[in-house]
Amino acid sequence: MFSFFKNIGHFLYHIWFYILVAVPIILFFPVLLLLCTKEKWYPSFFWVARNLWARPILLGMGCPQQIKREQKLIKGKSYMLVANHTSMLDIMLMLRASRNPFVFVGKKELVKIPIFGFFYKRVCIMVDRSDTKSRTAVYMRAQRRLKQGLSICIFPEGGVPDKNVILDTFKDGAFRMAINHKIPVVPMTFLDCKKRFPFSFYSGSPGLLRVKIHSFFETKDLDENHKISLREDVRTTILNELTKKQTDWFI
Repeated sequence: MFSFFKNIGHFLYHIWFYILVAVPIILFFPVLLLLCTKEKWYPSFFWVARNLWARPILLGMGCPQQIKREQKLIKGKSYMLVANHTSMLDIMLMLRASRNPFVFVGKKELVKIPIFGFFYKRVCIMVDRSDTKSRTAVYMRAQRRLKQGLSICIFPEGGVPDKNVILDTFKDGAFRMAINHKIPVVPMTFLDCKKRFPFSFYSGSPGLLRVKIHSFFETKDLDENHKISLREDVRTTILNELTKKQTDWFI
């Protein structure tokens, strides 16, 4: 009987999340629609997404954030933001972790999500990993956005790993792009998203979301030959944070 009511609670918790995702979009639909019509207005769109969408969702889910920074982002500078990926909360948490406007690079399947997908396909850089031409187009769009002073965000695992995998292998794209455009890579470790809101429907709970923003990896002196070593160094940084005993956090 207890497990039955527990499952009901998890079910309602997940439904509540999707309500929180949809309501701000519906309320601010005219404003969001206007701001996504021109690329030069994207920083304003980002501000709305960060403060009037992501923030209410995380608060409404009972998930306050604690962010530790080893290095701070410089306003107006472009970066490659990367993090581990285990939850839908990763999107909102990334928006809260960076005040610098950035554009997500993500899989085209997210377009199918009702309401969210409408704006996703208008402001994010979509990639079809099975299509070589799609990957080439991503680089061209990313280059244009970087020239506008924006940053790029990629979850380099390329998807959500199996629940038993702490951190999947990283794809090359984010690191190749960072080297080609000579922008720093900013590794972030999201420590609690899998526990708070996993993709498994009958699980999850409110609680603290901790983020560790690590020291940046500079790429100005790197070339294509350093792509693999950069990728593995960044992955090791995030993996070490995920696997170490967390004694230096207030929980």
